[in-house]
Amino acid sequence: MEPHLSHQVADSVATVVIRNPAKRNAMTAAMWRALPPLLDGFARDPDVRALVLTGEGRTFCAGADIGAFQESLEGPQRLAVAAEEALAAFPKPTVAAVRGHCVGGGAQLASACDLRLAEEGALFGVTPARLGIVYPSASTRRLVSLVGPATAKYLLFTAELIDAQRASRTGLVDEVLPEGELDKRVAELTRTLASRSLLTQAAAKEFADGRRDRDAHWTAQARGSGDTAEGVAAFLERRRPRFTWSVPTPE
Repeated sequence: MEPHLSHQVADSVATVVIRNPAKRNAMTAAMWRALPPLLDGFARDPDVRALVLTGEGRTFCAGADIGAFQESLEGPQRLAVAAEEALAAFPKPTVAAVRGHCVGGGAQLASACDLRLAEEGALFGVTPARLGIVYPSASTRRLVSLVGPATAKYLLFTAELIDAQRASRTGLVDEVLPEGELDKRVAELTRTLASRSLLTQAAAKEFADGRRDRDAHWTAQARGSGDTAEGVAAFLERRRPRFTWSVPTPE
């Protein structure tokens, strides 16, 4: 089977699976290229309220397919950055579910997700120094925002792998799960995410990522959404809210 990104939607959650088991789920140029339009489709789908990114089998993603770098660095790196930025800009909550190696381009993708859950035994590494590659500025800034400058420099300077526990201490990972418990916890978390106000989540995501010019936009969205009235009514009536706001489709 050719390397590819498989996907499905169930219970309002889209799941994207990186599939290239012959190379520990390394991302090919075609896979990098396929991710942004796939995400765009899920962003427009009102039935999708959260997204999970994971890898097939026991590995999340071992990075980019190094064979793609033999002729030119700029093309593959440009594709990887475009895919990373599309994932970071996805307007709904995203969760990376990590088993095994999460290295290089895999770490870029995981860092671009909003939350990262890892199984014990997972290994994380940012490895351009092993290849003499200049790590992209946007990727570097994102890594610094997650783990701080000292840890980001350690990861980038040494290209060493760190375990899930250390990744958790630095802020790279939000939760570490015992072996066999990752899927259950991801399902539990995404059920919670899908039940909350997407309006709140989308606005919070932009603000947390540094947007400073959208207060008026989100005030208008909240005023016309009905989510606030529904949330208050559900609280007073002691029932589960039925939030209806969805991401506006660009004209």
